[in-house]
Amino acid sequence: MSTVLPSTADLRVFVLVAQLASFTQAALRLQVPRSTVSTSIIRLEKQLGARLLQRTTRRVVLTREGEELLGRSERLLDDFEELAQLFRADNQPLQGLLRVDMPLGMATGVVMAALPAFLQRHPALQIEVSSTDRRVDVIADGFDCVVRAGNVVDESLVSRPLAQMPLINVASRDYVGAHGRPENLADLAAHWLVNYMPNRSSTPAGFEYHEGGKLVSVPMAHRVTVNNSSAYSAACRAGFGIAQIPTATAAPDLRTGLLIEVMARYRPEPMPVNLLYPHRRNVPARVRQFGDWLGELLKSTIQ
Repeated sequence: MSTVLPSTADLRVFVLVAQLASFTQAALRLQVPRSTVSTSIIRLEKQLGARLLQRTTRRVVLTREGEELLGRSERLLDDFEELAQLFRADNQPLQGLLRVDMPLGMATGVVMAALPAFLQRHPALQIEVSSTDRRVDVIADGFDCVVRAGNVVDESLVSRPLAQMPLINVASRDYVGAHGRPENLADLAAHWLVNYMPNRSSTPAGFEYHEGGKLVSVPMAHRVTVNNSSAYSAACRAGFGIAQIPTATAAPDLRTGLLIEVMARYRPEPMPVNLLYPHRRNVPARVRQFGDWLGELLKSTIQ
């Protein structure tokens, strides 16, 4: 008698339920009824002859058999992904859904303006763009990848460098008119800084610069705190203090005189921009090619 093998579709459902610890969240992610997710799990348990998940009123917990299947399923699905890509050239159109999170300023700026050309090359690909500067849980939140500026602090993710983003110290014309133009570190005591805190647990930012290869942070007073890059630049333009923003972002307002460079001798070092995604033996083609495209785009627009 031949053994009925589990379907890859059921295994994908199982992996998602296990990662999210929720039938409901898995159903929402897959955009299917919760009953469809339950049916897949029941069918999988029946085929394997083992209980894979313990359901409680609050969450779903893997059994010992479920834990073993999860690791094997992830490897197996990676193998299928590799097999599907084996004879597919990188210049072939992509398909499916790519879920990516990136800073708000980047999404509303260079990325959205250039995205139509990328999707024109891949008409069967859908992209869901989430925009936030805070840390996200790539797996639990269901992202294929996230773009982050700054040093990487999550060692559980693969970090692919995309570009180096030059920064500049600026203040609005009105702010400089009211408070003067700071030029030296001693001047900062009489000035305000726009406080940038993407995560509520972050400590207040200071004026940062590099000296002797080390990062130095000068504490400064602030009146306004923001949690995303677009609001950060807007608060600076509104006259709430000094900001350290990407040179490419500041360039239009520097040309019109709305923003003025300050503390020119103490420019911050360029900020690394990285593409982060879960550790996988085989990176999906849509993530790899999106990273290639985004890296070229950023290098041509912000460096």
